[in-house]
Amino acid sequence: MTSTSAATYADRLHAAVERTQNPSVIGLDPHLALLPDEFAVARDSGAGRSDRAGAMRDFLLGIVEVAAGKVPAVKPQSAFFEVFGADGVAAFEDVVAASKDAGLLVIGDVKRGDIGSTAAAYAESFLTGPAGDVDETGTAPSARRHLCDAATVNPYLGSDSITPFLDACEGARAGLYVLVRTSNPSSAEFQTLAVEGSGDRLADRVADAVHGWGAAQIGESGWSSIGAVVGATHPDELQRLRRRMPRTPLLLPGYGAQGASAEDIRGGFSDGLHGALVNSSRGILYAGRQRPDLHWKDAAAEAIDGMAKELRDALLP
Repeated sequence: MTSTSAATYADRLHAAVERTQNPSVIGLDPHLALLPDEFAVARDSGAGRSDRAGAMRDFLLGIVEVAAGKVPAVKPQSAFFEVFGADGVAAFEDVVAASKDAGLLVIGDVKRGDIGSTAAAYAESFLTGPAGDVDETGTAPSARRHLCDAATVNPYLGSDSITPFLDACEGARAGLYVLVRTSNPSSAEFQTLAVEGSGDRLADRVADAVHGWGAAQIGESGWSSIGAVVGATHPDELQRLRRRMPRTPLLLPGYGAQGASAEDIRGGFSDGLHGALVNSSRGILYAGRQRPDLHWKDAAAEAIDGMAKELRDALLP
């Protein structure tokens, strides 16, 4: 389990957006070359792996400190941690635990996709912990605070690669974001392929599946805990996919550095500030590179506040 609360992931997210009035998520993508100079050991190939992973972790803990109370969620990208092996995995768990202690929801950007017992093991790794690892009340012990509130998954292998995650989400009151229409340049190679005999494209069929998978996990907020990743760089498709997934929370990458504006993301929302989370990573984490007159924490805080204002101006009357 990811929380001792009985609330679904969707309801916890809804409450967090209400509390912060900010439908954004900070992507914790620690590009070593971009870290502030005080963390330069992270990119020193001659330094020990533990020291490098520790510096990366300390930078992100500073971002978490700045983000607390300003955003509803953070999204650590596991690949940046895994390059440091066991030390990196430990750093990932430290960042997750600190984020949750700070009142932030944590979306593990892990993009796993496999079948059967392997998919179930991935779900345990990030969402539930090992099978049977609960206390006598059926509640996760505090030692499992390194687990995420939600995770990203790749559906390319079909429904039997998703079912173990759905089961984990239902049991742990966790969430899921399924890749539907991504923001990377080559995504159209597969995702926009026409489905023979219909006007649909592959991404449309995946969206329909996500809508169906999420129907059983709709919370009191009216939103499902089973979400979808849809790139903000495709605003016309975003509107169409929102119509196909009316109760599905969306995760919208592509804002800021990748070119999408606050206006571009409007089609992903259907209830004021609710219905989607807009991701920003580089624009927040490395804002100090654009504002050398500020400490990097102050620059990050300024960037968070600026993004929140842009989103509110675009989404609220």
